[in-house]
Amino acid sequence: MTATAEQDRRYQEAAAEFGPALERLARGYEAHPERCRDLVQDIHVAVWKSLALFDGRCSTRTWVYRVAHNTATSHVLKERRRGAWVTLDAAAEINDGSDIEADTSHARALQKLMALIQSLEPSDRQIMLLYLEGLDAAAMAEITGLKSGHVATRIHRIKALLSRRFHAGGRS
Repeated sequence: MTATAEQDRRYQEAAAEFGPALERLARGYEAHPERCRDLVQDIHVAVWKSLALFDGRCSTRTWVYRVAHNTATSHVLKERRRGAWVTLDAAAEINDGSDIEADTSHARALQKLMALIQSLEPSDRQIMLLYLEGLDAAAMAEITGLKSGHVATRIHRIKALLSRRFHAGGRS
């Protein structure tokens, strides 16, 4: 099997296994639907290219998440230079509805939470999105390059910050 064929095979396996998680990750970094689709494509291209260098020193999952988060972080930095995407004031407005139905309330709460997550610094956003994907501190440490104890502490602090902002209507 040629190197490109092996790379294609690895990519197809990774895309099948991690594709939905990569889309959720992209939505966590980019709120605008069209730019989110572009980011998903950029992530898939970066994963495919990077698999030529994958040597198995970490799990495929760790590798894919690391590449995806690095690509998404680069995207955020590029967009930040272009202009702001979601402000805390806009996040507060998401929840400015009256009592309609439980489903609507739940959807608004999720929108507000995602807006608050998108307002975090890229490194904190990365940790929170990995946490929401169900990864443990050790796996997050391997992906981010931080120590697992530091990751656990940051998760606790980020959750407290998000809780305060959520209950304060996006301010704080």
